[in-house]
Amino acid sequence: MLKSLIFCLFGLLAACGENDRQESTSGLARVRLALNWFPEVEHGGFYAASVHGYYQQRGLAVEILGGGPDAPVIQRVATGAVEFGVTNADDVLSARAQEAPVVALMAPYQVNPRCIMVHASSGIESIEDIENMTLALSQRPAFSHYLRRKFPLSGVTIVPYLGNVTQFLADPMFGQQGYIFSEPFVARSKGADPKALLVADTGFNPYASVLIADEATVAGREQVVSAMVLASVQGWQHYLREPEATNEYIGELNPEMSLEILAFGAAESVPLVLDEVALREGLGHMSERRWEALLQQMVEADIITADTLDETSAFTTRFLP
Repeated sequence: MLKSLIFCLFGLLAACGENDRQESTSGLARVRLALNWFPEVEHGGFYAASVHGYYQQRGLAVEILGGGPDAPVIQRVATGAVEFGVTNADDVLSARAQEAPVVALMAPYQVNPRCIMVHASSGIESIEDIENMTLALSQRPAFSHYLRRKFPLSGVTIVPYLGNVTQFLADPMFGQQGYIFSEPFVARSKGADPKALLVADTGFNPYASVLIADEATVAGREQVVSAMVLASVQGWQHYLREPEATNEYIGELNPEMSLEILAFGAAESVPLVLDEVALREGLGHMSERRWEALLQQMVEADIITADTLDETSAFTTRFLP
């Protein structure tokens, strides 16, 4: 009932002013892109497409809406409150298992930047080695459930992730989730000895910063969807090549992100976005094999019930260049 009420609420919000958003006074199609977190490196390509005019060149006026903890991106896209959103592949599958009609359109990060950060002095070399410590994890994301099911985590006390490195700095036997180009950088700048362990190295590697839309938009506004995907791909290509102007803009939107950390993150993102698959198949590429493997992992971790969805309905590659 609560889920239905939430979706109904967003549906009403979407209906209000929908016509006002369809076309701007300049003749550009007006759309909104909702982010899953505050403006940071993992959104760099989308901001680059705006900063460098790629959206406008393809007939779009894109308003990028910053997110935050538990940003309701899926709900906003599924109900038409916004036309596009950014989320991770596991969230797409979770949403479709609950009958939210969202579809993945492109996937910038082939290698998920999610990591577990521990102190180098702890001697821990892999996630499998984590034991006898405190570990801060969010309850909702699929990776958290996957790690708890896959590894023993003997003697580990799991506490909520608070979104900062304060506890990490104070306790040498404290670990936490993070993004490989964010929390470890901050911790190191404050004098700590962080070691970042990629969750992707465990085999759980959902596409990240995925561009999504709802089924109605994909079916009814193909030209807009195509323009959004192609311009976003161009934006990511530009960001990885020349991130400076975009980073300055992101820094203005999110003053907590210094130009130094943004430059570090952009450099660290290059091999995560342009891995051997993306170099061969193109930036933003998605494969049925990857989606199928992710779905199976989520079923095994009791995040999704078996036979509740077909992974091929969760994504489309037809708009990719």
